[in-house]
Amino acid sequence: MSTQQQFRPVVAGQRSGLFDPLTIRGVTFANRAWLSPMCQYSAEGGLPGDWHLAHLGARASGGFGLVMAESTAVSPESRISLYDTGLWNDAQRQAWQRIVSFVHTRGAKIGIQLSHAGRKASIRRPWDDDQGSLPSANGGWRTASVDDVPFPGLDAPRRLNLDDIAVIVDDFAAAARRADAAGFDVLEIQAGHGFLLHSFLSPLSNQREGRYGGSPQNRARLLFEVIDSARGVWPSDKPLFVRFSVTDWLADGLVPADITALTQQLRQHGVDLIDVSSGGLLPAQPPTSPGYHVPLADSIRDAGQLPVAVVGEIDGPQQAQKVIDSGSADAVFLGRAALRDPMWPLRAAHELDVTDRDWLWQPQYVRGNWA
Repeated sequence: MSTQQQFRPVVAGQRSGLFDPLTIRGVTFANRAWLSPMCQYSAEGGLPGDWHLAHLGARASGGFGLVMAESTAVSPESRISLYDTGLWNDAQRQAWQRIVSFVHTRGAKIGIQLSHAGRKASIRRPWDDDQGSLPSANGGWRTASVDDVPFPGLDAPRRLNLDDIAVIVDDFAAAARRADAAGFDVLEIQAGHGFLLHSFLSPLSNQREGRYGGSPQNRARLLFEVIDSARGVWPSDKPLFVRFSVTDWLADGLVPADITALTQQLRQHGVDLIDVSSGGLLPAQPPTSPGYHVPLADSIRDAGQLPVAVVGEIDGPQQAQKVIDSGSADAVFLGRAALRDPMWPLRAAHELDVTDRDWLWQPQYVRGNWA
């Protein structure tokens, strides 16, 4: 019996909604507590290393049903920083394969988020003393975006032409192909947080004319081209997610109804789940509060076309369970809570008095779920 089979979770017995399995296409997630993709700014040359193995492996051992790897660049110039992970070459694919294999031995599923940072690329790490764009003398590069308007505080990007856009679409397809070769179970496209695809979607940042500007359908054209390119090489039995900033929190910006209007097309283009977040197009954003994205997710899910996952100040087990049991979302992504506690699902199962004590995949940790 393989290690993966040995630690396969038992689904029989009473569970809370948070610990019910969820099947999307050919992938079954053992529960709905998922690790959110969070940049670690710890790669060299786009290569994930021991830090990523420890970070993601710990959360897989802690019982997360899906471990989502961080925002990963599809090309060198699409990185947020010099220290982002990548999937633009086979050396990176091989480095990821080691991590994917370990996560699978722990019984968890693993996904990767593919991204192009657009005008928010080529910046310093958040903990560096100096912030803003990275100078070329220190390895920085000229960014590219929907137009030449800079993100406040950063250098101005160059405006992408049609040939540039075609290359980006191909870059996403190549990265998706490598993600499959590395063994990832889930592929997510980053279309939020002010990065390239979000910049094309939002009427506040997209002032183009012609094929990629003007109407909502034209502004969404690049997104659908990227989805089609990725879905074309991503296996039909594996899920494809899209993360959206469903509102810009700004007058005349994106609102949830704009994303809801796309859900039927998203489903037809092979998207399986909408990952709900918000903001990032500009620095301004309203004060946050616990679960502040949940009403947004609820409005998207009410469209009835696609499953929804939600992120954003979801911390306690009772809070997460309420999100699932109320029908506001099909899964919750844990971010900062998971950084504080890599064993969050184990603690949640204990606090929620989940009676199926065999759900935990690691026999070394089963005692942590005993009363």
